[in-house]
Amino acid sequence: MTPAANGPGSGSRRDKGATDEVNAHRMARRLALASLFEAEFGQRTASAILERHLAESAADEATAGFARGLVESVVNDRDSIDALIERLAPQYPVVQLARMDRTLLRSGIGEVLHSGTPSRVAIAEWVELARTYSGEPARRLVNGVLGRMTRDSVAGARRAPEPGPQ
Repeated sequence: MTPAANGPGSGSRRDKGATDEVNAHRMARRLALASLFEAEFGQRTASAILERHLAESAADEATAGFARGLVESVVNDRDSIDALIERLAPQYPVVQLARMDRTLLRSGIGEVLHSGTPSRVAIAEWVELARTYSGEPARRLVNGVLGRMTRDSVAGARRAPEPGPQ
């Protein structure tokens, strides 16, 4: 191995790339959340709103792609996401949730189910967004619903019977 491969700059490019990806995903979550929340008022579609936000923020392609994926997953699976919320938190009917809380939950579930982001990372990010944009009760709600959803899916996967010879 050459000294340059182990030099002080060898890990920094990798670290910078990872940091750039984390920052891109954080910005994408905020843009997706803002777009989905604005769409709750029914004036424009979430996708159209997102494109406006992306243009205004001059987001890079990594941010734009992740944000589009989040918005698309929430828009396309909204009914099943809402049913999941109703099942996991029956004391909080979706139609009675504040718009921001409903949008936070839908977005977090959409990311956990469809993005490929590790569940623990997605949950931590959405819990922090809930704390920032809605407060402590929403933080607890988002943490509880996303955590339970993840635990239930892991437990369900463990209980699934092994396919036998046919």
